[in-house]
Amino acid sequence: MRRHVIVRPTVAPPRTKRRRKPAWAKASDEELLGMRFSELGLRIEDTELAPRVERLYDELEQRGLRFRPHVWLSTDWFSPDGVPGVAVPFFLAHPRLKKLERERFFEVEGGTEDEFMKLLRHECGHAIDTAYHLRRRRLWREQFGRASEPYRQSYTPKPYSKRFVVHLDRWYAQSHPVEDFAETFAVWLRPRSDWRHRYEGWPAKRKLEYVHRLMHEIEDAPSVVRCREQTESLAKSRQTLGEYFDAKLKRYGQHSADVFDRDLGRLFPPSDVEGERGRSAATFLRRARPQLRRGIARWTGQYQYTIDVVLAEMIERCEELELRLFRPEEEALADATVLITVQTMNHIHGGHHEVVR
Repeated sequence: MRRHVIVRPTVAPPRTKRRRKPAWAKASDEELLGMRFSELGLRIEDTELAPRVERLYDELEQRGLRFRPHVWLSTDWFSPDGVPGVAVPFFLAHPRLKKLERERFFEVEGGTEDEFMKLLRHECGHAIDTAYHLRRRRLWREQFGRASEPYRQSYTPKPYSKRFVVHLDRWYAQSHPVEDFAETFAVWLRPRSDWRHRYEGWPAKRKLEYVHRLMHEIEDAPSVVRCREQTESLAKSRQTLGEYFDAKLKRYGQHSADVFDRDLGRLFPPSDVEGERGRSAATFLRRARPQLRRGIARWTGQYQYTIDVVLAEMIERCEELELRLFRPEEEALADATVLITVQTMNHIHGGHHEVVR
C-alpha cells in the first residue's frame, strides 16, 4: 500500500528527443584508452540503466519503503561507507565500453538486466544499512554479527550451508556480516522471490524474517544519513581508461609463479607406446581455454580473467616441458577442469585475490 508521495532522485524522466551518439563511440581502442573519464560525458539519465534504477525504486515502493538511494557512475560496483547511495561501473553505460571491458576480462559484471538488478539490490542493501544505521542495532548484530569485523583477504565458502541466503555468486553472504545483511535484503526485496517457501527449514529464514520486520519498522521513517555525495564520480576523474584497465588487470591477475610440473605430469603422462608423438598439450589447453574458463567461472563464481591467468601459466609451462596428450580429449578435459579449479582456488586463497563488495 502506498503511504506517501515520493519525489524520486537522480534519474530524470525519459527524453523524447534521442541523444546523439558520443564522438568516442567510434574511436579505436588506443584512442579510447587515452581518454580521461571526465571526458566521456557519461550520465545514467542518458542510458538504458535509467529505467533499471526506476525499477529498483518501484520495488522499494511496492515494499512500502520511503528510502530511495541515489545512483551514479563510477569505476566499480560499491556503496561507500557513510553515503546511502550506489555507484555503478561506467562500462555498463554504453555498448562500446562494454565491448572494451569484455575484450579484456571476458565478461561484463552486471551486463544483463537480470545481473544488473541482482547487483543493484545488493548494493541497495548496503545503502539502506547506512541510511538508517541499522548495523548499530542489537538485534542486527545478533542476526548477522558485528559490522566492525575486519574484511578478510579471502574466505572459504561452505556451499551447502543453510545459514546464509544465496543471491550473488561465490556464496557472497558468507564473506562478512555486512555482506550477509545486503544479500538477505536483496533476496527479501526481489519481487516474487517467495523467500518464505524457498528458505523453509533454513536457519537463514530467521534472518529474512528479521529483515521483513525491520523494513516494516523503518518504512515511513526519513533517513538518518542524507548525504548525497557521489564518491569517485567520473565527472571529476582525471584517470584514463588505460590506467583503469592496467590497475584492474593487476588487481585480478597478480600471480606468483606456482609449480605445476607434478600435476601437469599426471594430467599429461608420457605414452606407453614407443615413438608415439601425441598432440601438443599446450595446443589442447589453448583450444579448450574458453570452455574451461567459462565452466570454472560458473562453478567457482570467480572472475574469468583470474582463471585465465592460471590457464595461461599452465599453457606456458606445458610448452616449456613439451608435454603431449596421449589419451581421450574428453577424459583429459574433465581432469583439466578439476586441476585448474584447484589451482585457481589456491591462487585466490594464497592472498592474490582480494574479496571486495
